[in-house]
Amino acid sequence: MPDLTIVSPRGSVTIARDVVVEIVAETAMQCYGVVGLLPGSRVGRLLRRDGVSVGGDGRGMRIELHVVVEYGLNLAEVTATVRSRLAYELERLIGLPVASVEIVVEDVRVTA
Repeated sequence: MPDLTIVSPRGSVTIARDVVVEIVAETAMQCYGVVGLLPGSRVGRLLRRDGVSVGGDGRGMRIELHVVVEYGLNLAEVTATVRSRLAYELERLIGLPVASVEIVVEDVRVTA
């Protein structure tokens, strides 16, 4: 997949998808309740870091994230928080709109 490009009257900026993947992974791991990322089951996707897939283009990114959530927490609340924070951070840091964030809870784990 090609890199993401933002075009403005003054020029264009190209952002490598690997950069977006790193931002997604780091942001997700900072969210309360997320204890890990796991690779998704879909083969053939652009997976630069386990558990993160970035699609779309400069008009809207599509993010797929496979997470492990801490046992005992409300899964809907954790995923809603992650989805909201990812959209905010990506738009703030990169300046591209987020079309969708799909979060798949792969596992729950007790942390010490």
